[in-house]
Amino acid sequence: MRGYIVIIAEKAKAANKIAYALSNGKAVKSYMGKVPYWSFTLNGERYVVAPAAGHLFSLHSEKRGFPIFEYEWVPIWVSDKRAKYTKAYYYALKRICQQAKYYINACDYDIEGSVIGYMIIKFFGDVSRAGRMKFSSLTVDELQESFRNLSKTLDWNMIESGICRHELDWIWGINVSRALMEAVRRVTGKRYILSAGRVQSPTLVHIVNRDVERKSYVTTPRFTIKVKVRIGRNIFNVEFEHGRVENVEEAREIVRTIKNIGKGVIVNVEKVKEAIQPPPPFNLGDLQAEAYRIYKMSPLETQKIAEDLYLDALISYPRTNSQKLPKTLNHMAILKKLSAIEKYEDLVGMLIFETDGKLVPREGRKEDPAHPAIHPTGVQPRRVNEKHMKIYDLIVRRYLACFSTPLIYYRLKVRIAIGKYKFKLSLKTIEDYGWLKYYPFIKEEIEALPEIKKGDTVEVVEAKYETTYSKPPQPYSKADVLKWMESVNIGTEATRARIIETLFERGYLKEVKGKVEVSDLGFSIAETLNGYFEELTSVNMTREFERLLESIRRGEVKREEVLAKAKKHVESLLIKYKDCISQVGLALAKSLKILKPTRPCIICGRESVDETLCKYHKLALDNILNNYKLWVKALNKLEFEDYLRKLYRNSNCGVWVREVSKAIIDGELKVRLPMNV
Repeated sequence: MRGYIVIIAEKAKAANKIAYALSNGKAVKSYMGKVPYWSFTLNGERYVVAPAAGHLFSLHSEKRGFPIFEYEWVPIWVSDKRAKYTKAYYYALKRICQQAKYYINACDYDIEGSVIGYMIIKFFGDVSRAGRMKFSSLTVDELQESFRNLSKTLDWNMIESGICRHELDWIWGINVSRALMEAVRRVTGKRYILSAGRVQSPTLVHIVNRDVERKSYVTTPRFTIKVKVRIGRNIFNVEFEHGRVENVEEAREIVRTIKNIGKGVIVNVEKVKEAIQPPPPFNLGDLQAEAYRIYKMSPLETQKIAEDLYLDALISYPRTNSQKLPKTLNHMAILKKLSAIEKYEDLVGMLIFETDGKLVPREGRKEDPAHPAIHPTGVQPRRVNEKHMKIYDLIVRRYLACFSTPLIYYRLKVRIAIGKYKFKLSLKTIEDYGWLKYYPFIKEEIEALPEIKKGDTVEVVEAKYETTYSKPPQPYSKADVLKWMESVNIGTEATRARIIETLFERGYLKEVKGKVEVSDLGFSIAETLNGYFEELTSVNMTREFERLLESIRRGEVKREEVLAKAKKHVESLLIKYKDCISQVGLALAKSLKILKPTRPCIICGRESVDETLCKYHKLALDNILNNYKLWVKALNKLEFEDYLRKLYRNSNCGVWVREVSKAIIDGELKVRLPMNV
């Protein structure tokens, strides 16, 4: 019977929560095929709450080739065979919406949720008879409040921004991906799945650049002065204030002098009180970083767990950038609910006591126009598995910590003179653990502060130098990649983790002992993108389009203007690309190991640039030759072959450097030393 109001939820769990909250538990659950829906009557009006399964529509084109800018929205299973499961939801919603008189989008209140609900109403209903529910948690109180304050129109700016993001990603991805695949097909006659993306590609290029820097890195020796002194009954390691020493003879002379003097004088003592403020509540990026640091969970796994906790009404909406909590949030009510959970009972009691019930959170500077920082709702967890409980516990403890007091410690700063050389000693002891009582995932050592005063004499117990070696940049973890994306403002809270996983699924990246490494295919794809689509792999350009998408959301720019700009960029680059497509195809076919290199690198088999080494091993060789003089300067004298043996055995050297060093030692590679060594 026509005349009911349809409330569209993003997923079945959310639909269930909405239906029972608005009906005071009286909603009736039914099924259309395998798809559940709920109905109830409120104030004489009939309502039907029906779930989607995320996106039910996507962009698609029947046209072949590239560049291509003609597309349409189609059911998602048409363009993605893996989405066959959405068919049932598509037809259920189509049938339910056709009988409705009004439509409410109650999907997640973010850009993706706005687009999901809009597309369903557009294709199955009437967008002129539609409203929007806005909420940040699936608790009964918040859902009822959201319904009472229902927006009578859809959130058009968010819809426009979301549709534009999908269109930009489609235009970029389909055209460049087809360009890469066509290059391989022309050379080999075979079709291989390759992909590029507006955010994916600059991320890949950045990871490749870092991996190249690591693998071609040549370490250099330095000399660290290590001194131990006795102060009273205690022996302390003191830090040489003059930094690392660059020459071995100079290091030996410093050690001889210190040993001959045998004692030092305390020239300054300073005792200072320092405080570390409580951390702000989590946004999604911070939660993902901490979950990786503490539990080694990948960003995508953390995101999925947080979304599950949200759908169970245990936490607020997780896909947020905000580090701020709403002024209207009843923190005392949440704390009282949390105190009913045994593991938090004492912590909550302690927090209320130490704050005297005045709950003022310490917040960060980041904001999100749609949602606050992630926080617990106070709803008690039921049947939560171990991993979910770990993430829930992190969120609860971080929330408690943000209301607490600073971590207070005393630091003793001591400066010591041994002859003309200065040393420093820094000791600290904790006076008040403050927020660390609630969020104990940071280790802080307690030290007993000795009685020390200016003018005291100290005995030199030991003096020596150690040879240390410069280190390459640290390898990235998945969490590091995500934090980098966040720092340069590309992608969104909802998409970053998925983009990282896509790079692994495509075979461009691999994970080795928890660290990210680039595959041969990844290097080749990055080379191609850098060589022929450099502007589109630019972080600056990607960031600029993110800014334009935000401007659409604020109503300052039209979607059509942004799309026209993107099409112009893509088209101009693809026209130039077509002139060298066979050259690109040849390079990609060799990296895919479809074709054999014409002149293989003697070390790795990649195509060589000088009939001997590939571009990467050639870079490593250049670095080896350029750094030889630094080693000679540090050690006074060093034969080239001894230098190579030291590089080969040193784990701080990049793998390409060690491979080239071995090839020279074994006589497989002949080199000429630089003239100035």
